[in-house]
Amino acid sequence: MSGTIYLDNNATTAVAPEVLDAMMPYLQGEYGNPSSMYSMAGRAGKAIATAREQVASLLGAQPEEIIFTACGTESDATAILGAFEAQPEKRHFITSRVEHSAVIALGQLLQQRGCRVTWLDVDDKGRLDMDQYRDALTDDTALVSLMYANNETGTVFPVPQAAALANGRGIRFHTDAVQAVGKIPINLSALPVDYLALSGHKLHAPKGIGALYVRRGSPFRPFMIGGHQERGRRAGTENVPYIVGLGKACELAAAHIKDENTRVKALRDKLEEGLLRNIPDAIINGDRENRLPNTMNISFKYVEGEAILLLLDQEGICASSGSACTSGSLEPSHVLRSMGVPFTYAHGSVRLSLSRFTTEVEISKTVDALTRIIARLREISPFRNLPDDAAPGDCKHCSCSCS
Repeated sequence: MSGTIYLDNNATTAVAPEVLDAMMPYLQGEYGNPSSMYSMAGRAGKAIATAREQVASLLGAQPEEIIFTACGTESDATAILGAFEAQPEKRHFITSRVEHSAVIALGQLLQQRGCRVTWLDVDDKGRLDMDQYRDALTDDTALVSLMYANNETGTVFPVPQAAALANGRGIRFHTDAVQAVGKIPINLSALPVDYLALSGHKLHAPKGIGALYVRRGSPFRPFMIGGHQERGRRAGTENVPYIVGLGKACELAAAHIKDENTRVKALRDKLEEGLLRNIPDAIINGDRENRLPNTMNISFKYVEGEAILLLLDQEGICASSGSACTSGSLEPSHVLRSMGVPFTYAHGSVRLSLSRFTTEVEISKTVDALTRIIARLREISPFRNLPDDAAPGDCKHCSCSCS
């Protein structure tokens, strides 16, 4: 839609024009199956090899350590479930309470299968409890899975230190780096990480393509079987156009990573400072000193997140809420609950995530729009008389069923 201000880049990103251009030949004339023997197939195979090199280069990995998948969720599942299948004698899994649902669901599945799972806590900034982590490592631990950066707050976890501690105990380490890849530098040649998941649509490639890094020598069992593709590690005919697109997106991300950490970060800071200056009773959620350069999560006291989003949409601004409304039940996200954000604030949280296509004009318009929206909502808010220590279920003046 013309005139739309898109500030939901942690949900998905626009496909970069260069990525689309790179993909188009393989959606049209160059449609050969790379497993076939003729020249057209050979060209498709070479395109996949180039893309593998581009992904590996962004990560500081070797091309043969990259497996193409359909998405970050598949990459997470392949790594986590495969690590347990490859080490059946070990029955302990360590992860955090603020992981993406792709990892949380796997932890719950492992519990159902009789494994012991340690759910690590975070503090009020979303920072990992490293003392709890050190104490949780045991000889029975098959795998640690800790996200590189949180998708809601942008808080960056100390993955290098956590991976080193696991490695020192002979424990395998996985990181969901879906939000981090392309936004902050990652050099796997210097990190003792065994598995890393990424998703193309978070860095200006299309939806439906991802990758899994598997360090050479790390235990592995394929999740998709039935064919020889990806050296027998992920069966199924390769999605050549999307693989090419992911490769090009990774090449572009490497070229723009300085811009992400300077210009984009400055725009994020301008947005944040403008909102805090103009709107009283607003707080930033997460570690403001150690987070992704494009991400901010802000809570507005006494208002409700979904109402903010609806009014932003009317202004042509796309964002996400830290709250989730399902079947009339409204409660803050598991991330904000784990951080202990007061209900009166967490109820009105909004995530704003930028990209290299975000402009200064868009930031100014967003500050103006949100200032007006919050003032309007507070005038009619049913939460105005709630105490700061209110909990879900304490608001008796609205029509929803809070829990």
